[in-house]
Amino acid sequence: MGTFSIWHWLVVLVVVLVLFGGGGKISRLMGDFGKGLKSFKKGMKEDDVAEDDAAKEAPRAIDSDNAETADATSEKDKAANG
Repeated sequence: MGTFSIWHWLVVLVVVLVLFGGGGKISRLMGDFGKGLKSFKKGMKEDDVAEDDAAKEAPRAIDSDNAETADATSEKDKAANG
């Protein structure tokens, strides 16, 4: 039987069964890994679509109401900075 006796092989078998079990733990682990990759790719694709939509969006004109608010904020900043 070579350099290993039957007892060596039994110990290796017991260690493998304890570590990996017989319930398909590796296949479940790989399934979870695959789901994680799929979710990651979907998230990256959504980010790319959002960036493309933002790039395609036309610039908007500033309303006079918003301009007054921005001016008031900058005046407060000027006063605070002295």
